[in-house]
This record gives sequence, structure tokens and C-alpha cells, in this order.
Amino acid sequence: MSAAPASKQNSIVAALVAVAVALMIAAYFSPIWWVSLTAPNYPPDAFPDGIRIHFHFNGVFNGCKAAGKGTRMAGEIIQKDLSHDDERYNPITDKSRDVDKGAQGLDCVHEMNTINHYVGMFPIATGAPVEKPLAKFFFGFFTVMLLGFMVPRRKIRLLVLAVGFAAVAGWLLVDQYLLGGLQAHVAHYVTETATFFNEPEKIKAWGDNVTSITHVVIAGTIVAMLVVLAGVARIPSFSLLLALVPALLPVFFVITYAGWLWFFGHNMHPWGAFTVKPFMPTVFGEGKVAQFSTYSYPYWGYALLLGVMVCLLLALLIRRKQMREGSAE
Repeated sequence: MSAAPASKQNSIVAALVAVAVALMIAAYFSPIWWVSLTAPNYPPDAFPDGIRIHFHFNGVFNGCKAAGKGTRMAGEIIQKDLSHDDERYNPITDKSRDVDKGAQGLDCVHEMNTINHYVGMFPIATGAPVEKPLAKFFFGFFTVMLLGFMVPRRKIRLLVLAVGFAAVAGWLLVDQYLLGGLQAHVAHYVTETATFFNEPEKIKAWGDNVTSITHVVIAGTIVAMLVVLAGVARIPSFSLLLALVPALLPVFFVITYAGWLWFFGHNMHPWGAFTVKPFMPTVFGEGKVAQFSTYSYPYWGYALLLGVMVCLLLALLIRRKQMREGSAE
């Protein structure tokens, strides 16, 4: 192949990867999925979107609009359906009643936690306790992989990967250990869990587990960087994985999301005022649990991930063709 067509293909690959990187970074700061609960006791004028939360890579955030005056919170609504002498009902755990309903917006993460508490479900913050705080470093890992993929020559690609991985590994270690990111995250995890679950010994054990697993994942991430470097250095076709793995981000998210939903639905606890058999919460579409209708759908951040996938798959096809023809390594 002549130099001109090869140069044009390299420019196209670089452009596609640059767009993918921009979309991926934007997706990190965007709501990827949303879930909403509706029930007859939540009138649309006060809860236009139901009890709605937004899932991001780095956490779960409020998806509700401001509540109007006179809006009742989850504790008040659920209490209506309970007997006042039911020993399982604990008004102390329902902090949402202390909210000034006319002056503040509705915190639907806390609202959904309150609802989940009544059926014996873990607080939302206990989901993905390792993945959420480390997500930014995974995205840094993927960004370096894509920067390396943009380079058509192996030696320069290895240099880009080595420098990039060293920077991400340093950032990861400094943030989590020297700056206390891991300790702060575990402390928040324990505090949030204790809001709805009053068993200090179990909570401490869970916090210790999060710490231990995070150590393993951090070590595994650094090992993965070394494996990528070795693979690119020794196996020509290995470089295609630099784009293929980040391209699968939409798949990784859905698998992780569904896995944690299964965990929540199959690990119920006896604190619930209502007894609900283990179940699989709705991953996509509409479902029904007791009197609640549940809605679970991708949000606009997921469209960004699909854009990442399309750009990278196109870049992969071009680079694969180049490697076969010898115009790229």
C-alpha cells in the first residue's frame, strides 16, 4: 500500500479513537441508567417521575425533581400501610420525615433506601462498593489503551502505553493510599450501611471485606497493565485488544448492573416490615414488586457508550486491515 492511503487510514483511526475517548470521558460523568418506582400513593403531581434514581459509573444519584409543598415522603406513605403496633416498623430509621418538604428538593436515593428497607433490602450504597471508587482509574486505564491503539508503530505504542500506565498506576496508588481515598470510601460505606442496618459487627466485617477486595483489585489492575505491555510487545494481534476491550464498556456495565440487582434481590434481611421472597429486580423494562411498579431503562449516558462502541469497532476494522497489509504493526 502506498504511503498516502496508509496515512489517510491512520488519520481516520486516530479521529475515530479521539471521538471515542471524548465520548467515554463524557459518559463517566453522565447518568447511564435510570430506575423509577411508582405506586398509587405517589401522585404524579407531587412525583412526576416517581421515586427515580440515576446510575453513574461512580455512584447512584438523585433523579427526582423538586418536591412540591405537601409532598409526603416514603416513610409516611409506607407507614400508612402498616399497623402502628407492628414491632418491625422503626420510625427512627426513617429520617426522610424530618425534611422540610416545602423548602427542599426530594432526595430520591434516600427515599428508595427507605422503601427498600421495609422489604429487607440492602441500602443502595452497598452496591458495587469496589467498582464505584475505582471506576475513574479503570477509565484512565482504558484511555491509555486507546492512546496506544492510535499509534500505528509498535515501539512508539509501547512507549505511550508504558508512560500512560505508569501515570495511571501512580495516580491510583497516591489517591487510594497516600491521600486516604480507600479509607474515606470505606468509612462512607460503613456509615451509609449503618443508617439502615444496626448490626455494627457485621458492618465492620463488610467494611473490612471491601478494603481487602479493593487491595486485590488495585494489584490486579497494575498486573493487567503489565500483561498488556507484554502482550503488545510479543503478539502483533494483541494490539487489537487495546480498542476491543474499551469498546465493550456497554456490555460490562449491563453485566455489572444486572449482577448487583440479582445480589440485592436475593439477599433479603429479616428487618423488613413486609416479607418479600427473593426475586430478580427488573434490569430492562417494567416490573412489579408488591404495590410498586418499577421502571428500568438506559439513559443518555448509555447512548454515549454505544457511540464509543461504534467508533472503536470501525477503528478496529481499519487497523486490522492495515495489519494484514503491513501498513501498521
